[in-house]
Amino acid sequence: MSNPVAQLNKVFDSRIRIGIMSALMVGDDVNFNDLKALIDVTDGNLATHLKTLEEQKYIKVQKGFIGRKTNTTYSITAAGEKAFRAHLDALEAIIRNVT
Repeated sequence: MSNPVAQLNKVFDSRIRIGIMSALMVGDDVNFNDLKALIDVTDGNLATHLKTLEEQKYIKVQKGFIGRKTNTTYSITAAGEKAFRAHLDALEAIIRNVT
């Protein structure tokens, strides 16, 4: 069996990206301000991590309006869910091998 550490996805090295992906795994879609509050980061920091996940095609962005105010929501893609589950499986394998 291969070393589970080698199965970890470097895109998910950041606690912020893990937070984003975790929130999107359990919710349909989450707007920017809710993600920001949930993860407790600045606008710029969150935007940078969201862009990385979007470039990897792990999340999808929907921009719209509520009244006259812009509303940006994020949801996980099938590829993102598969990649994040594989990452979590690798973490679980590491934990099982250590204990």
